[in-house]
Amino acid sequence: MEITAAMVKELREKSGAGMMDCKKALAETAGDMEAAIDWLRAKGIAKADKKSGRTAAEGLIAIASAGHKAVVVEVNSETDFVARNDAFQDLVRGIAQVALSTDGTVEAVGEATYPATGKSVTDSIKDAIATIGENMALRRSAALEVEHGVVATYIHNAAGDGIGKLGVLVALKSVGDKAVLTSIGRQVAMHIAATNPLAIRAEEVDQAAADRERAIFIEQARASGKPDSIIEKMVDGRMRKFFEEVALLSQAFVVNPDLTVGAAVKEAEKEAGAAIEVVGMARLLLGEGVEKEASDFAAEVAAVAKG
Repeated sequence: MEITAAMVKELREKSGAGMMDCKKALAETAGDMEAAIDWLRAKGIAKADKKSGRTAAEGLIAIASAGHKAVVVEVNSETDFVARNDAFQDLVRGIAQVALSTDGTVEAVGEATYPATGKSVTDSIKDAIATIGENMALRRSAALEVEHGVVATYIHNAAGDGIGKLGVLVALKSVGDKAVLTSIGRQVAMHIAATNPLAIRAEEVDQAAADRERAIFIEQARASGKPDSIIEKMVDGRMRKFFEEVALLSQAFVVNPDLTVGAAVKEAEKEAGAAIEVVGMARLLLGEGVEKEASDFAAEVAAVAKG
């Protein structure tokens, strides 16, 4: 039987499953709509996709490292309860390990094969949704790699080995002692976790962010009623302070506030026996930027009571 676009559209609306899954279901059931729905339900596809609209802002951050490369991934779930589930934690750790073999982009990680299932990471997550009963998603990922040096890692609020609520990677380029590099790298990673710098160096701060700050400073300075020549100097001074506060290497080091991060790295060079350059950083905070749905518990109870 010919499977038409209209049939696929109808099945999508009834099941909430994806287009290709609907087309396959209809092909497997000779176009029988009800049988196709049952086929999708049996595969767990309809159940999973119907949940895909739910907000998933909980979950876990996981880090995996090997040699001169490390990755950090964020896999979201709907509730923190699921994030404490052993199966979910194993899934997230497994995804981080898979990510090591990719370039670290979400697309590449999602398409990579998950060894435990033999399917893609995306399809393996879909299977887990059907089993666990909550929406889940691979939301973000990042990878850092150096030819010579280390990629130090740090997990904050660890929920287990390599998993937690906040993950940081720091890439240090150096031919120096690996133990020293790892030590200073972990300290810098902890600093990044605490301060969330916008860039490694002042000149690398996003121009749009800098322009917004300058515009605010100009308006504040003009309110003082001072002449333009003074206002310009005031704004330049505030911008220098802004860059000091948001650029990693110029920030006061949380481990030793008497030093900047840049100065602390410079001091570590003596023990490492070689120059050290911070060449990359990545920081993922669980649920960052996700707008959580507001839940009115009283309204939910009232709705249930009304039948």
